[in-house]
Amino acid sequence: MKNISATLAIVWRIAGPYFRSEDKWAGRGLLGAVIAMELALVAIDVLVNQWQNRFYSALQASDWDAFVTQIWIFVALASTYIALAVYKLYLNQWLQIRWRQWLTRHYLGEWLESATHYRMQLKGDAADNPDQRITEDVKNFVEQTLTIGLGLLSSIVTLFSFVIILWGLSNAAPLHLFGTDLMIPGYLCWGALIYAIFGTALTHWIGSPLVNLNFEQQRYEADFRFNLVRVRENSEQIALLKGEGAERGRLLDRFGFVIGNWYAIMSRTKRLTMFTASYQQAAVIFPYVLVAPAFFAKKIQLGDMMQTASAFSSVQGALSFFVTAYRSLAEWRSIVARLDGFEMSVASAANLPAHEPAIALEAAGGSRIICLEQLCVNLPNGTPLVAADAFVIQPSERVLVTGPSGSGKSTLFRAIAGIWPFGTGAILVPEKARLMMLPQRPYFPVGMLRDAVVYPAKPDTFEAARVRDTLIAVGLPNLARRLDEDGHWNRMLSLGEQQRLGLARALLHAPDYLFLDEATASLDEPSEARLYRLLAEKLPQATIVSIGHRSTLDAFHTRKVAMMQDGEIHVLGSAGAPAEKEPTAAR
Repeated sequence: MKNISATLAIVWRIAGPYFRSEDKWAGRGLLGAVIAMELALVAIDVLVNQWQNRFYSALQASDWDAFVTQIWIFVALASTYIALAVYKLYLNQWLQIRWRQWLTRHYLGEWLESATHYRMQLKGDAADNPDQRITEDVKNFVEQTLTIGLGLLSSIVTLFSFVIILWGLSNAAPLHLFGTDLMIPGYLCWGALIYAIFGTALTHWIGSPLVNLNFEQQRYEADFRFNLVRVRENSEQIALLKGEGAERGRLLDRFGFVIGNWYAIMSRTKRLTMFTASYQQAAVIFPYVLVAPAFFAKKIQLGDMMQTASAFSSVQGALSFFVTAYRSLAEWRSIVARLDGFEMSVASAANLPAHEPAIALEAAGGSRIICLEQLCVNLPNGTPLVAADAFVIQPSERVLVTGPSGSGKSTLFRAIAGIWPFGTGAILVPEKARLMMLPQRPYFPVGMLRDAVVYPAKPDTFEAARVRDTLIAVGLPNLARRLDEDGHWNRMLSLGEQQRLGLARALLHAPDYLFLDEATASLDEPSEARLYRLLAEKLPQATIVSIGHRSTLDAFHTRKVAMMQDGEIHVLGSAGAPAEKEPTAAR
């Protein structure tokens, strides 16, 4: 019961917000209509049960007129049932797609809010493969929640509807054993209850491992799919290293987990199906065994026996809901657990900057400088990486940051951008300042080239002529004629072309502060020099901070910062000037 309560609390936490959202009236209306139709279908089942008594009694009495009348009544009931079933399915699917649409937008908004997706990766959370959570798990959650919820509601209403009928039939057809009538009030109801309790207990005992097995199966499937995507994305490097054999082995190892867990599911499902199939088949004959003695003793008619069997089957089926739906319930619980883990991971990553200790990103008021105050940048495990105090980047300054690999240059940029919270101290950034970070390998969304260049702005933010002129200016005249061409630009272009395209993006957006993280490292030195001169010409007021290792970059910067492996920062007034140690925060 504790597990059931916990699961239902999680389900309500996931499902409840939709029915309180801006789409609540449509969602509530559709849900209400579906529930009403489900209840109407149960009512028709009750009418059909009563019809069976009259129909079989007419057959037993060879009453042709009554037989024809009952046929027409059945046609009316069946037609109504079909219409209700069709529109219940239609409205159910309509509710599913609206609910899924809202939940997908909600999860995408939470996941892509303020670099939460990035922090989730840094933390190494167990909520792996968010793509699966937002696509497959959301779809299955909505579909199975409605299916199981409506099935449970139908079972409850069916139970209360038919138990009254079955109780009355128990009195009309007493238990007849060895020529004696045993007056046991509601014995058919008690028989159905005992039968269902027995079946439910054994089903849970046999099938309970399926919850964890289904959870693991989805995780292994997602991990295998993710690694296939990784191979596709890095096919060039794998081909150059002739790593196909190694990748094949790694992929088969991961697929081995899929196969092994699937065999465990097969074994457990076989046992569960063997019992549930036996249980359901026995349930067909069980009510006849109970009432047959009364029928052969001429205590009841054929119609009474058929109605009793039908009512017993309905009550037993309602009580056995967990037996018949156990596999679906096991899959549903694993889906709920995965979405719960995803929500908790998103919430944890989103709240990470608010937890102490964390780097504070503050507005510098009327100042136009970027200032690092008592800053200590750490790795996610708490290891100190960079320390600086009273380090200032002046307006329109050109700063070159150098240092060995692993000294924290790129991580410092991430902290200034506000996506790296691990550490202490504060970073003061001018209010409403526009910052742009250009990494060594820029990102371009799949689609038209014009959209990729102006990203993340809207496609119509810049005129096509201006985008075309900018591409020509950065040395990409061939691409200037392909603005309306669709493509996967990170695959189609060389890294040097991608870096030129990234600089074209910077020229279009004209940020106040431009941070270049080895953003020209794949270009030859003359091309790199031309692009830095272009930045100085087109963005004269912008502050540019570059990470680079070439000595030729000194000519394009007014100050040089050397970051040491131990986290200390040394500042040079200009290229070749004596080093001056920057004040650092205490370790």
